[in-house]
Amino acid sequence: MVNGFDAVSASAKGVDIRQRRAALKKALSEGEEDFLDTFDRAGSRTEPVSAGLRVGPFLRCIPAIGHTKAARILEKLGINPRSTLGGLRVKQRTAFRRELARLTSEGRPERRRGALVVIAGPTAVGKATVLKEVRQLRPEYELSISATTRARRPGERDGRDYFFVTDAEFDRMIAEGELLEWATVHGVHRYGTPAGPVKTQQAQGKTVLLEIDLQGSRQIRAQDTGALFIFLAPPSFNALVERLEARGTENEEERRRRLATAVEELSARDEFDVVVINDRVEQAAAEVVDLITRFETTQGDS
Repeated sequence: MVNGFDAVSASAKGVDIRQRRAALKKALSEGEEDFLDTFDRAGSRTEPVSAGLRVGPFLRCIPAIGHTKAARILEKLGINPRSTLGGLRVKQRTAFRRELARLTSEGRPERRRGALVVIAGPTAVGKATVLKEVRQLRPEYELSISATTRARRPGERDGRDYFFVTDAEFDRMIAEGELLEWATVHGVHRYGTPAGPVKTQQAQGKTVLLEIDLQGSRQIRAQDTGALFIFLAPPSFNALVERLEARGTENEEERRRRLATAVEELSARDEFDVVVINDRVEQAAAEVVDLITRFETTQGDS
């Protein structure tokens, strides 16, 4: 180790990433990984394996695209073949993704676009618990992972519960149009929904669930996405206070701030398509699944 740098550890990490990258290219070539999903993961810069893929070899994983065709495509888009997926500029990403969608859809039957479901509600109402039960009932539903600037809580994992990012990284995501919605929650931390994964999952025909706050749901509605908006409410305000205190993850000052926000959120319930009371988790989850199932059927008829 020299000046805090462990050369052996760094070398081993580099070998591991290269091996995983080779495995990813193999999976792409064999149709086991989705090209658009891989591209969107690379853009979030949270996963070095996909972010470090060079655009030339990535394109050549698509059936019937060899060196010549890949070079011609990249020349048309003004992209250096040695550029990485995670290193593309905003305009390059937009153009490359559009071309990638065209290339990977050729010859495939048209697929129904997946439904988008927004689930919001006041703090401590049990959104995460209900959604966990919903996905036990319907594991094919995709739950969008939000990016946040708040600190990680005990037991939480980056990329599974949230994408934990710095304020500077969150600013970049806003500036480069990578968020479907974002908001400052409880006057302190920012949360946002990365747009790329949501659009990819919908394009694959998957129903996507968004667990967001009131500000975010208003942004989604303003975009005319055709989403279903479900408001999860407590049986009473006192029940909400009790749940927040029992959770024990906030200090007294933060609890007061969250309850003040909850009053505003509860007053906005009429902005949603339907209100589900979370008195019993199993019952609330079953009601949410029934609402989504009927919504999916309606979408299919439209």
